[in-house]
Amino acid sequence: MTFAATDPSGGAGLQADILALASIGCHPLSVVTAITVQDTVGVDSVMAFDADWIDDQARTILEDVQVAAFKLGILGSVENIAVIAEIMADYPDVPLLIDPILSSGRGDELANEEMMEAMTELLFPQATLITPNSLEARRLAYVNVDDEIQNSSLNECAQRLLKMGSEYVLITGTHERSLEVVNSLYGGVDNTTGLIKAYHWERLSGNYHGSGCTLTSAIAACLAHGLNMEEAIQEAQEYTWKTLKNAFRPGMGQFIPDRFFWAREDESDEKDGNNRDDVERSGEINGDKPQSSQH
Repeated sequence: MTFAATDPSGGAGLQADILALASIGCHPLSVVTAITVQDTVGVDSVMAFDADWIDDQARTILEDVQVAAFKLGILGSVENIAVIAEIMADYPDVPLLIDPILSSGRGDELANEEMMEAMTELLFPQATLITPNSLEARRLAYVNVDDEIQNSSLNECAQRLLKMGSEYVLITGTHERSLEVVNSLYGGVDNTTGLIKAYHWERLSGNYHGSGCTLTSAIAACLAHGLNMEEAIQEAQEYTWKTLKNAFRPGMGQFIPDRFFWAREDESDEKDGNNRDDVERSGEINGDKPQSSQH
């Protein structure tokens, strides 16, 4: 079950969650937290739903359908966060994954200080995993500190976030100035940093709309299929990287991950196979033998 705001472009938000979850073989249940006016360039405005609507949407489905995992994205308001925290408290055995979206790729603010404080106080203590990018990790780790330490290390941020109650923290490194993208998984292990594993990925060119939504939803889907946390994070990263590798640009803004890239690959393989057959038949007709190096 995903709690998220709509995105008319289909790049991020609720639509991204549904596409990613379905692509990995899950049945998405969706709770709309807000409606946005946005395109592939940025977010113009957000209208949060009333908290009672959030509660009614979720509890009506939860009384009918068993849920394997919860995923939270844009929540819209402090009141919504409080209601969702109450719902989550009734399902402590179901994994809770939080993608703490604070701003759009263009920099449009999507969560104010009060909302960040509510998330860290009400939701993080119940979380199985939170997946901030490096900018979000620094803001959330020091949300209650007067002088925010922007230059603090990600290890320090992760330790502070773990102390807020989440079982695991995965900090993504797309915003860091590095040749590779390094995503770092932290947990309550017995070492000085809490670092469990650092994942290194080729940095792709271009700006992507909805990569964080895709990753967190993919992890949720893998957990729903029975993988443990480290297995789910590895598989979800591989899936997300491929969606970015096959991303497309439908408008004038950012690229959108292709969550069903594997369906397009099958079509491409079939077309390539037909083309090869045509080449071979053409070569035989003209008395030329196709070379294996050309296949």
